Amino acid sequence: MKLKRTDYYKLLVRPVVVVSTISEKGISNAAPFSFSSPLSFKPPLYGFSCSPEHHTWRNIKENEEFVVNIIGKDLGPLMHVLEENFSYEVNEIEKAGLNEERSKKIKPPRIREAMAWLECKLESFGEIGDHIWIVGRVLEAEVKDKFWSEVIDVETASPLCHISGEFFATEMKMKRYERALR
Repeated sequence: MKLKRTDYYKLLVRPVVVVSTISEKGISNAAPFSFSSPLSFKPPLYGFSCSPEHHTWRNIKENEEFVVNIIGKDLGPLMHVLEENFSYEVNEIEKAGLNEERSKKIKPPRIREAMAWLECKLESFGEIGDHIWIVGRVLEAEVKDKFWSEVIDVETASPLCHISGEFFATEMKMKRYERALR
C-alpha cells in the first residue's frame, strides 16, 4: 500500500505522554504529546514536538520548566479533554478530573495518576517544520514501584501509545533480545 508522504507517522506507534506546565500566575496546564523521544544519556535530555500556538509552549517559554507525565491506557478516555482548546490559564488537569501532585525539583505539578514522571528544565528549542522541538534536561526521574522491574514493566503499566487520530495501542509484551552494547 502506497501512502502519502504526509501520512508517514501513521506507521509509527508512539508512547503518549502528558506534559504539565504552569503559567506565570501559577495556573496548571496539561496536554498530551506523542512526537517525543529520549535524546541523550549524558546529559539526560528528553525532547518533544509542540505546536508554536500551544499553551504548553507559551508556559515553557515563560518559566522554562515542564513535567513529562508517563501514562497508561487508563487515561486514554481523557485524551479528548486534555486536547480540548480551552482558553489560556484554564486548568486542564482539573477539567480531566485528575489530581496534581507537587514536583520534587520544579514548579509545574506532576499528575498523580501517571505511572512515572520526568521533571525537566528547558535546555534548548528550535523550529522544525510546523512545530517547535523542545529539549529538556531531566532533573528528576521517578516511577511508581509496581511499574518497575529493571525497566518499565509494560505488561503491568500498559502504556498508552498513539498511532493517529483516535487510534491508539495499549497491550504490550516484554521480550528480551541479545544486544552488542558497548
